Amino acid sequence: MLDKNGIAKRIAKEIKDGYYVNLGIGIPTLVANFIPQGINVVLQSENGLLGMGPFPFEGEEDADLINAGKQTITTLPGSSIFDSAMSFGMIRSQKIDLTILGAMEVSENGDIANWKIPGKMVKGMGGAMDLVASAKNIIVAMQHINKAGESKLLPKCSLPLTGVNCIRKVVTELAVLDILPEGGFRLVERAPGVSVDYIKQATAGKLFADENAPEMILD
Repeated sequence: MLDKNGIAKRIAKEIKDGYYVNLGIGIPTLVANFIPQGINVVLQSENGLLGMGPFPFEGEEDADLINAGKQTITTLPGSSIFDSAMSFGMIRSQKIDLTILGAMEVSENGDIANWKIPGKMVKGMGGAMDLVASAKNIIVAMQHINKAGESKLLPKCSLPLTGVNCIRKVVTELAVLDILPEGGFRLVERAPGVSVDYIKQATAGKLFADENAPEMILD
């Protein structure tokens, strides 16, 4: 199985040269550390920044430079800082080529729930609804199963939805999966050492799995 850094490293392979990329809170923020050499991308944070770099080393943090998850970040030459109105103008006008989000649940129809667990305090949805409503291309970075061993890839989300029929690719600690237009998860790659049968058992939603699905190549 992959750890969180492994999930981020695999997602980084989906980024193309010249992309403008929004990184959501959680695992997606780690993607900034794994952008392949020779790939020129601009990372956007919805609180008002273009041109995020990797996370700072310990002792080199600047408390005035944070991402949407309030983590300290670095900037790169040519970075630009602006207000939230301009940031969401970029998002809503579909200037962002790729959005990478975390999720609590994803359904086989491409629905996503990633902002609220009923009964638990939450500050608000943040920018998630705007991102899923406007993004042209969304990849979800998430855990395949929860702490109770239950699948988070479901026939139908049980938590309050953030967006409907908007997700097309999911990367978990077990697999890379596409969501088909007609519904259902399609196994694209499996994590090193993880069997197809194990992925089947861990996926509650409809899964189309080739027994010869290749292992991920992370390096």
